[in-house]
Amino acid sequence: MADRSLHLAVLAGIVLAAAGQPAGPQPSVNARAPVLVELFTSEGCYTCPAADRLLEQVDSRVVVLSEHVDYWNDLGWSDPFSSYVWSGRQNAYCVRFHLDSMYTPQMVIDGAVQFTGNDAPRVAHELSLAVRRPKASVRLGRTDTGIQVKVEAAPTGANVFLVLADDSTESNVRTGENRGLRLHHVAVGRRLRIIGRVENGGFARELLLPAKARGQRAIVFLQDGYAGPVSGAAVLGPAVDEDRSSR
Repeated sequence: MADRSLHLAVLAGIVLAAAGQPAGPQPSVNARAPVLVELFTSEGCYTCPAADRLLEQVDSRVVVLSEHVDYWNDLGWSDPFSSYVWSGRQNAYCVRFHLDSMYTPQMVIDGAVQFTGNDAPRVAHELSLAVRRPKASVRLGRTDTGIQVKVEAAPTGANVFLVLADDSTESNVRTGENRGLRLHHVAVGRRLRIIGRVENGGFARELLLPAKARGQRAIVFLQDGYAGPVSGAAVLGPAVDEDRSSR
């Protein structure tokens, strides 16, 4: 646990330095870097809770997304947040990275590198590299009925993805490998769709969202194809809080 805390403390300093912020307590809105950290997880997997906690620890520094796969559901516990959508997305990464099979917990950073999601030293190392890479500008803002998306200096042809995610969730696991545990998750993906493509380096659109989406995070990222490199990301917090766009 001491080693984990040390690695995360070093990570916090790295991210703040990359963002031009002094080390020390800072509002998460200012410290968040435009790096997408995806975690493929399941409440039915006994090694996943550690990865879930690790994702939560870096949540205030980068753009995170918890993607609950459904292929564990017949092995003792049906994850209430799971979906075939996330299993399909993970399978696309599996093909991209030439893996023999899918596994949990798996962390993918900026669509560029994948590794076991509960490996804190690896997270710190990979994020120290990711925060220094140039990124497109992705700016988000809320309207009365949805959100505004504005992208600049982005690779032409990149897909613009929108994810609606529960800000945080909890679950009491009654059976399976995590029986008896109360699990907490952040940025739990509930809906994924492509809202357009970058043309001539830019993209701008105002989107209507269902009323319930005001209680969710809106995560927008730019990706080559469906599982390629991510060139920009931003998150807008739930309700009418301040713009958390990453620049």
